[in-house]
Amino acid sequence: MQESKYLVANERDALWGLTVSTVGYDKLNPGDPYPTRGHAGGYYFDVTRGRTLDEYQMLYLLDGEGVFCSDHVKDHPIKAGDIFLLFPNEWHTYHPLASSRWESYWIGYRGKNMDDRVEHGFLSPEKPVYHVGYCPEIICLYESAMQVAKREEAYSQQSLAGIVNNLIGTMYARERNIILSRDQDKVDIINKARLMIRERLESRITIQEIADQLGMGYSNFRKLFKEFTGISPALYQQELRLQRARELLSSTPISIKEIAYRLNFDSPDYFSSKFKAKVGCKPSEYREKMG
Repeated sequence: MQESKYLVANERDALWGLTVSTVGYDKLNPGDPYPTRGHAGGYYFDVTRGRTLDEYQMLYLLDGEGVFCSDHVKDHPIKAGDIFLLFPNEWHTYHPLASSRWESYWIGYRGKNMDDRVEHGFLSPEKPVYHVGYCPEIICLYESAMQVAKREEAYSQQSLAGIVNNLIGTMYARERNIILSRDQDKVDIINKARLMIRERLESRITIQEIADQLGMGYSNFRKLFKEFTGISPALYQQELRLQRARELLSSTPISIKEIAYRLNFDSPDYFSSKFKAKVGCKPSEYREKMG
């Protein structure tokens, strides 16, 4: 069983940053020929020879087992719950094991949004396989993409671009959280630390004191916190204090000087410089705009 849709994007669609070329679904029994017939020219391939595409593809394996190969990865086993990515101009091939069922979704896309993520190291041909497990949210997104593609209404490319961005973000975050949750004790420590920071924005508690209260050395705590959140605990604390400052500036008459000291910035000038660097204007200007 195969369902597929191939789409056309115009030059203006491309300016959106991401366009979708194909979306589909495969379901095969053990021993069925693979790939299935019915693909558009350039998409069907011989698994022994492989192929090279001029686009990205994201394939989610719901059921079965197989093997994936590319220029960067050789004979990588894939199984139910895996998402594997194809990259432009990267030779690849993949197929189910002869004794295995195969049920998968795919979506193909191209654009600057994805190029930037590869350039900045979020996604890489060196790591094409992500394990996300059975994820109803991801299934729902693929199904939504298929429905949008079938209807092919005006501006459907913009809707499909949003779905792809959601898919990539969900895949990336879900796998990272699966890895982190293997050590639940560490997850609990970071969750507790974030709660302590949030609840004490207007106290003078330091990151060192939080680490001490959690029974960790500062260096190990900082490393673990950054691994989990992507930023240092000190920057996390500062970002939350700046968020709180915006709230106070827009909803209270408290002076800027008082806000600076209330949120434990070293001085009003230091607060103002950090606020402007983050928000793009001085606290006084922000208050005037929000007043």
